[in-house]
Amino acid sequence: MPDYAHAVELLRAGELVAFPTETVYGLGADAANPQAVSRIFAIKNRPADHPLIVHLPDANAFSPWVRSIPSAARALAEAFWPGPLTLVLPRAPNVPDVVTGGQETVALRVPAHQVALKLLRAFARSGGGCGGLCGIAAPSANRFGHVSPTRAEHVREEFGDAIPLVIDGGPCPVGIESTIVDLSRGEGFAPRILRLGALPPERIEALLGTRVELPKASQKSEAPRTPLTAVKASRLPEVCEKLTAEGKKIGVLVFSPIDAELRAQARLRLPDDPEAYARALYDALHTLDAAGCDAILAESVPDDPRWRTVADRLRDQETDQVSGIRCQESDR
Repeated sequence: MPDYAHAVELLRAGELVAFPTETVYGLGADAANPQAVSRIFAIKNRPADHPLIVHLPDANAFSPWVRSIPSAARALAEAFWPGPLTLVLPRAPNVPDVVTGGQETVALRVPAHQVALKLLRAFARSGGGCGGLCGIAAPSANRFGHVSPTRAEHVREEFGDAIPLVIDGGPCPVGIESTIVDLSRGEGFAPRILRLGALPPERIEALLGTRVELPKASQKSEAPRTPLTAVKASRLPEVCEKLTAEGKKIGVLVFSPIDAELRAQARLRLPDDPEAYARALYDALHTLDAAGCDAILAESVPDDPRWRTVADRLRDQETDQVSGIRCQESDR
């Protein structure tokens, strides 16, 4: 049973607490305490101009954080909170600059995980954070540039004893980050998706009755420490053979039943359903990262809207090309 009282005590003292959400584990601090939030940036080695998501206990708690609430924000919050949706809105004047990365907007969400919600509600009952603002700033609980954690042990492996408390809530049931929707431009502008995530754009469009702007390009942020390259299924045997002949140890991530044919030191087969694949992806990358491989080859996913977010995450994960292998868009 998590010790919520101890977690709240740590947060109110300016300490960091890692906790599970339905998407990934977050590294939390009192969002109203600039010194505490600065510790998140320091321990993650995160650039200071990268805003953090403020997690709230319920949809009624986001008013103190924003200057205005567009009708679209209210509709989305009512439909999808708690859930894997982050809303970007004009910030209130008292929101610390360190939380927003110096921008005039703030990112907010209500997570759909009972442990996270119980922690947030206990924090609110205690009086919340500095100045009466109640929210926990919590990016993913990993060092900047590494794979997001979906289990408590991923957090402990990443930070050791550097975090006073890691609340273990089991594996994250969604396993991929929230969708970020920018509504800060006002009523006359289309909603803009800044990051594809667990909530599909089509559901947002259906609710609002309008098209949303999709991200023009993936913004690379987190990747396994082992170089990863996406490869079309038909080329995987050939590429594995080539790299193995060069003396490289290969880890392979597939979803079609071809893994037994591949020469590889480590093989993982994920489900061929996009939601189940997304749920297992980061855990699989942590496993392959720890397997001592020289390279990870991931089977390219279908060019299908249902796989859009997974394809986006695999592009995020790609690092330096492996041994000159080129993965053109036609391969994906």
